[in-house]
Amino acid sequence: MKKTLCLYFQVHQPYRLRQYRFFDIGKNHYYFDDFANKTIMSRVASRCYIPANKLMLDLIKKYDGAFKIAFSVSGIAMEQMEQYAPEALESFRQLADTGHVEFLAETYSHSLSSLISPRKFKDQISMHVKAVEKHFGQKPRAFRNTELIYSDTIGEMVAGLGFTTMLTEGARHILGWKSPDYLYVNALNPKLKLLLRNFRLSDDIAFRFSDRNWGDWPLTAEKYAAWIAGALEKDDIVNIFMDYESFGEHQTASSGIFNFLKALPGMILSHADLEVLTPSQATQKHQPIAPLNVPYAISWADEERDISAWLGNELQKEAFADLYKIENQVRDSNDPELQRDFRRLQASDHFYYMCTKFFSDGDVHKYFNPYDTPYEAFINYMNVLSDITLRATKKKV
Repeated sequence: MKKTLCLYFQVHQPYRLRQYRFFDIGKNHYYFDDFANKTIMSRVASRCYIPANKLMLDLIKKYDGAFKIAFSVSGIAMEQMEQYAPEALESFRQLADTGHVEFLAETYSHSLSSLISPRKFKDQISMHVKAVEKHFGQKPRAFRNTELIYSDTIGEMVAGLGFTTMLTEGARHILGWKSPDYLYVNALNPKLKLLLRNFRLSDDIAFRFSDRNWGDWPLTAEKYAAWIAGALEKDDIVNIFMDYESFGEHQTASSGIFNFLKALPGMILSHADLEVLTPSQATQKHQPIAPLNVPYAISWADEERDISAWLGNELQKEAFADLYKIENQVRDSNDPELQRDFRRLQASDHFYYMCTKFFSDGDVHKYFNPYDTPYEAFINYMNVLSDITLRATKKKV
C-alpha cells in the first residue's frame, strides 16, 4: 500500500481594531481599522492567495488530480475577501471546483471558544459550515480547530457534531516516543480520527525556507521530497500543515518559494510508493494505530505547543474571561451589529497580540502585530470590550 502525504493550509486574517480610546467608550461604537484591514488583505491577496492559488490550480490540472490539498478559511477571512479582495475568494472557488481540494470546518471567527464555551464553539462551527457551503459548495467532513487546539474533551465535542476527522499538532510532550506519522483516534470517542502535524517538516518550509543560516539552506524540492520519503520508510502518513501565507508573504517570492512549490508535486510523485491525499481521504485509507491521550489542550504555537500564546498571562486571561461574560447577553440581544462585533472580537489574534513571550518566539509574535507592546494591545481591546459590554447591557435592560 502506498504511503501518504497530506498537505493542509490555514487561511485567516482578523479584523484589526482601530485605536479606541477610553473617551470613546459609550460614544463611538465603531471599532475596526478599515484602512489597515483593507491594506493587509489586499497585500496578502496579491502576494499569496491569488498567485499561490493559480499555481495550485495549474498543478492540480498538470497532475490530473494526483496532487491534492486542503484548506480551512476562517469566516472573517471570507468576509474580508468579499469586501477587499473578491478575486482572491473567486480563486479559492476555482480550486473547489476541481474536486481535488478539500475545505475543512473550523470556528467562524478563528476563536478560542472551545476552551470556555461549548455552546459558542458549536454555534461558530455551524456558522462556518454554512459559509463554506455558500462559497465553496462543500459540506466539510473534517475539522481543524483554531491554531490546531485540541484536547480529549474538545475532540469529543467535535465527534459529537458528526465530524470523523480532526487535525492537530504532533506535540512531543504528548507523543513521547511515538511518531506523528500515523493515524490516531480520540481517546473518548474513537470514531474521531486524528491527523497529527509533522512540525519539523512543516516548519522547514514555513519558518526556515529562506534562512541562510540554516544548515539545510537552500531547500530544494528534490531534497524535501527525499526527506518525506525517508520519513515514510517505516511510517504511514506525513502531514504538512502550515499558514498559507507562508507562500509569498512570510517567505517572499524572491526567496524562490513559488519555484519550490511548483517543483514539489513532481518530486513527490516521482516516488512510486507515495501519493498525495486530502485529510478525509487519508483517514479513510489508513487504519488508526492507537488512541491519543491529550488531557490538556495543545496547539501548534511556539516551542511549548500549548495555549500559552493566547492565555499565558494575566492580561490575556482577564480579557478572555470578560469577553465571554457577556456571551448570553449578546446572544439574546437580537442585534445583528452587536453580534457581528462580538464575533470579530473573539478572534484569537487579539489575545496573541497581548502575549509577553520573547526570545525564540518573539519575532513570530511581532508579525502582523499592530501594537508596540502587549500592554497597548490589552488596553485597546479592553476599551472596545467595555463599550460592547455597555451595548449588551442596554439591550438586556
